Amino acid sequence: MTTVKNVRLFPRVPEAPAVDVEISEGRFSGFSPAADAPAPVTGPEVIDGAGRILLPSLGDVHAHLDSNRMGQTFRPHTADGTLHGYIMNDRENWRSGERSVAAQAAYAIETIIASGGTRIRSHAQVDADCGLERFHGVKEALAAHADVLDIQIVAFPQAGIVRERGVRELLDAALSEGADLVGGLDPLLYDRDPVSHLDVVFDLAEKHGKGIDIHLHEAGTAGLFSLEEIAARTRAAGMDGQVTVSHAFALNTNPGSEVGRILDVLADAGVSLTTVAPAKGVLPQALIAERSIALGLGEDGQRDYWGPYGDGDLLRRTWQLAFTNGFRRDADIEGCLDIASRGGARVMAGARPDGTELLDDDRFGLAPGAPADFVLLDADTVTSAIMDCPTERDVFKAGRLIASGGRLLDGTRLS
Repeated sequence: MTTVKNVRLFPRVPEAPAVDVEISEGRFSGFSPAADAPAPVTGPEVIDGAGRILLPSLGDVHAHLDSNRMGQTFRPHTADGTLHGYIMNDRENWRSGERSVAAQAAYAIETIIASGGTRIRSHAQVDADCGLERFHGVKEALAAHADVLDIQIVAFPQAGIVRERGVRELLDAALSEGADLVGGLDPLLYDRDPVSHLDVVFDLAEKHGKGIDIHLHEAGTAGLFSLEEIAARTRAAGMDGQVTVSHAFALNTNPGSEVGRILDVLADAGVSLTTVAPAKGVLPQALIAERSIALGLGEDGQRDYWGPYGDGDLLRRTWQLAFTNGFRRDADIEGCLDIASRGGARVMAGARPDGTELLDDDRFGLAPGAPADFVLLDADTVTSAIMDCPTERDVFKAGRLIASGGRLLDGTRLS
C-alpha cells in the first residue's frame, strides 16, 4: 500500500482541510484527515504531498498525433482557410517534418503526460496518399507508452471515404491491425454521400466489433441531418456508448428548440461527444450534462499544418474551455476540469454520467475503488490551478509517479 500524505482533495476554497490518501493495487483505497504529525517520508510507500492539491488526471480524447509539429522549427501557415484546403495542405507537407511520424507522435505523447494526461484517444490519418503509414507511426508511439497511458486509436479517413478510391479497404486493414475505432468526416458536406459514407463506417464497426468516432464540422441543418442519421444508426446497431461525435458544431448553430431536440435524440441513442474548446462552436455544456451525455475534451491539432495553436498542455486546454465559454463562476470552471478528466474517461469507456459527484465516483473519480490516476500541484483551489497552470506537476498513473516538473521518469525534458 502507498500513502500520499497531506494533500487537499479537489479543493474549492483555499482553507480546505488536508487529507491522507491510501492507494492499493493501483486504486484509491481510502481517504482520511491528514495526521497532525505526518510520518516522515522514508521510502516509496509514503509520498509527501506537502499541502499541494490533488486533481484527477486529464485526458486528450481528440488528438491528432500524426500531424503535430511541436518542438520542430516553426513553419508559417500556408492553408487557404477551407476544410478541403486544410486537408490538402497537410497532405502536401506532412512528409517534410523533421522527425518520423512515430518519433513526433512520441514527443507529443510525452508532453501530454507531463502536463497531467494519463489517457489519449488519437485519430490517425488513413487515405489514398499515406495508406497506413501514419496509422502505423501513431500505433507504434502509443504502444511504447501503454504502461503509463490508457490508449485508443481511430482509423480516420481525413480526406473522405467516398471521394477517394481504396479508403474503405484501408480502414478495414487498419481495424484488422488493431485500430480501436473507425472514423468518419462530414458525410453530407464533404463526401456528399451520407448514406454511402455511414454505410461504410457502421458496416466496418460491426464487422470488427469496434467503436466509431466521427468528425462533424457540419453546422446548421446539415449538421442536424447528420446527427440524426448517426443516432438512428447507433440505435439500430445497438451501439449505445460506442459512438462518439467530435466537434458537433450543429449544437452551436441551430435554434435552442432544435438543439434541445437533437440532444434528446443523441441521449436516447447513447452517443457521446468531444470538444476541442474552439473559439467558435462551443457546446451547450449544461444542456449536455442535464441529459447525461458523456462529453470529453481534446486538443485536436498541435502546432501543425492546420494552425499554430496547441502545445500539449491539457491544463491549459482546460483553461481554454472555460475561456471560450465565458465562464467566471468557480463551479462552471470546475466543470471544465471534470470534462477534461472524468468526461474523457467516460467517453473512452463508453459510459454515461450518472450524476455521482467527483469525490464519490468510484469508477472515474476520486473515491475508493477508482484508478489512482492523479496530479499534484501547488494552487489555492481547482479554479486557481486552471487559471495559473503551474508548470511544476507530479503526475501519477495507478499510484505510480510517471512524470514530474516537465520530465518523464527517464529524464526526458519536455519544454
